[in-house]
Amino acid sequence: MMARGRSGLTHIDASGEANMVDVGDKDETVRIAVAEGSVRMRPETLALIREGNARKGDVIGTARLAGIMAAKQTASLIPLCHPLMLTKVSVDITEDPDLPGLRVEAMAKLSGRTGVEMEALTAVSVACLTIYDMAKAADREMEIGGIRLLAKSGGRSGDYRRREQD
Repeated sequence: MMARGRSGLTHIDASGEANMVDVGDKDETVRIAVAEGSVRMRPETLALIREGNARKGDVIGTARLAGIMAAKQTASLIPLCHPLMLTKVSVDITEDPDLPGLRVEAMAKLSGRTGVEMEALTAVSVACLTIYDMAKAADREMEIGGIRLLAKSGGRSGDYRRREQD
């Protein structure tokens, strides 16, 4: 059973100290999480990326790879996260002229005892940061935003799907 501290949070023990949750007694289930984020930019920056003319190279391909690599390193980046044996990570980056900019969506999957929400969110965050890094010479006004969990499945807490805002 997962012990909850005085705060009701699972990573805080009864004395208020941070601790890593013991997931050893939890059932192994298939767990999937999907997260999203975006990078707003000037239309001309988006065109530069689309046409493959960014000075640093293939922005979308590099950001996709960076996101996948980041998901695999989440336990090294976020305190108290368990190191996980991910079975699948995907990062999709699509153009959105309404932003204007790029939308990033990541999916992380495993069969295990703990969720993969942080891995999906880390993948999105690092992919967005990579887009910014690779295009900042052309547009320092870019804005990273909207990073959030869209859905998760598996585990004791059940399924979650973000409700669309009106």
